[in-house]
Amino acid sequence: MRLPSPTALLAVPLVLLPATVTATVPAAATGGPGPAAVRVAASPLARPVPPAAAPPDDTPEPLPEYRYAGAGFDACTAPPVEALDVWRTASPYGAVNIYSSGGQRGCAQPRLTPEWVAEVLAMGWQLVPTHVGLQAPCAQRPDKPLRIDPDRAEEQGGQEAAEAAAALGELGLGPGSPVYLDMEAYPGGDAVCSRAVVDFTVGWTRALRAAGYRSGFYSSMSSGIADLVAAARAGRGPLPDAVWYARWDGRPTTTGQAGLPDDLWAGHRIHQYRGSADETYGGVTLSVDPDELDGPVAGGA
Repeated sequence: MRLPSPTALLAVPLVLLPATVTATVPAAATGGPGPAAVRVAASPLARPVPPAAAPPDDTPEPLPEYRYAGAGFDACTAPPVEALDVWRTASPYGAVNIYSSGGQRGCAQPRLTPEWVAEVLAMGWQLVPTHVGLQAPCAQRPDKPLRIDPDRAEEQGGQEAAEAAAALGELGLGPGSPVYLDMEAYPGGDAVCSRAVVDFTVGWTRALRAAGYRSGFYSSMSSGIADLVAAARAGRGPLPDAVWYARWDGRPTTTGQAGLPDDLWAGHRIHQYRGSADETYGGVTLSVDPDELDGPVAGGA
């Protein structure tokens, strides 16, 4: 789903002492050694000189990425930890979504606390944070009446991203974690509506990245995903880092999907391939939508 002081000028002769910086960089990063230290004779009049500051670097630190490939599920409310403890070994699943934020979530989340998150992560579960906010202007969902304003779509997307990022921090989910924007299905063929969804998603993505998190997007293949594919082909951006698409074809795969070319979001996908149903493992029953994942999940702070 997450960034130093000018050289001091002293009345005494100036001595430059390079700073020593210890940093952790990705294995793929490269860089030369810093300047060699200059040794000078001590003077009784000399005062300590601050280490020379490193030159400013406008390149942002790369975000950590947590990825998971395998089976997962989403449930309307965060399941009891006791149920997840049983399912961790008895079920085929290794990832579970959480409705981490948003004013139009369909279920209350009485169990979703930092303690719940820490305990579930410690069991080995991967988490898929999801935000349910404003919906498409043309959406036909009486249960989610709040809609995007096409004239303010990008601004509103940024506002929702700020809410989502704050919720991740409160739950103890760290930088680099993704948040998937839940954009429920809406009718196609409305250019104003489609443009509003894309603009909203651009604002959402830009603000999440600025906050140190990754952007995800959930929708049906025939509406939100179709509009994002068209936007990607048109060069619109920034677009989400990952997509989660609903196509209930019963196929637990993330590739070979008509309407979602394999060259877009490759390795950054979740496929919800069946609707909600009760499943029982180890004597524990939960109502879940099954998913196949090959993409980013959340990491602890």
